[in-house]
Amino acid sequence: MERPAWAPSGIDISMPSVSRIYDYYLGGSHNFEVDREAARKAMEFMPGLPKIMQANRAVMRRAVRHALSEGVTQFLDIGSGIPTFGNVHEVAQAADPAARVVYVDHDPVAVAHSRAVLEGNDLATVVAADLRKPDEILGAAEVRELLDLDRPVALLLVAVLHFIEDADDPYAAVATLRDALAPGSMLILTHASYEGVPLTEELTGGVVDIYQKIKNPLIMRSRPEVARFFEGFRMVEPGLVPMAEWRPETSVTQEDPYAFSGFAGVGRKA
Repeated sequence: MERPAWAPSGIDISMPSVSRIYDYYLGGSHNFEVDREAARKAMEFMPGLPKIMQANRAVMRRAVRHALSEGVTQFLDIGSGIPTFGNVHEVAQAADPAARVVYVDHDPVAVAHSRAVLEGNDLATVVAADLRKPDEILGAAEVRELLDLDRPVALLLVAVLHFIEDADDPYAAVATLRDALAPGSMLILTHASYEGVPLTEELTGGVVDIYQKIKNPLIMRSRPEVARFFEGFRMVEPGLVPMAEWRPETSVTQEDPYAFSGFAGVGRKA
């Protein structure tokens, strides 16, 4: 397999990556055939996967605008993925040019392209780090230099926690991040679940199996399990709801059924 010029030299282009698969679902171009093959296999079970990813990005943008309306102008986006149109810094800085954004991802392609996209933007940067090691994120020079953790920060965990297995204690990771944030900070979160998917659990399980085979387990948590991540936060209306129902800007009556898959919520630290 020929390595594209944009691919960092140290990555294994024979192994699918969840961030590059996500990029493919969103119509991006920074993915390999191995990623596209895995995505197509998953879509055989759940053809609406691209719509789910679009709904995920849409609720992220709405939540960022909500944070800004509440006076929060600092953003820590962990598991940010490969840059596509409508990234956090684009949404935030369009509304407030002084907004500050730090992206965090452990995928070398995501980090490399984030650096390219952010070149010349002094108020946005990227850190190569893993959610499983929150202390490393909080201690990163880029975080300390760009964000003032004594002031409110919007912590984004968008479509990332469902790739963290229970054995890695994602609840402890979120708690560590929460405890480091100032009062008034926000948690913006989306998470996959069997609930709301317009398919049988058996068919949805076929997608879970695909991710298991590519060594990126997809953990489908229940609503109560997702709600646990908001301990220490006061839920913002309308609470933890299907993605399409979190503060929609238009009527959801004609929305694609797949847009209601999984959960979205925003909480505020007291």
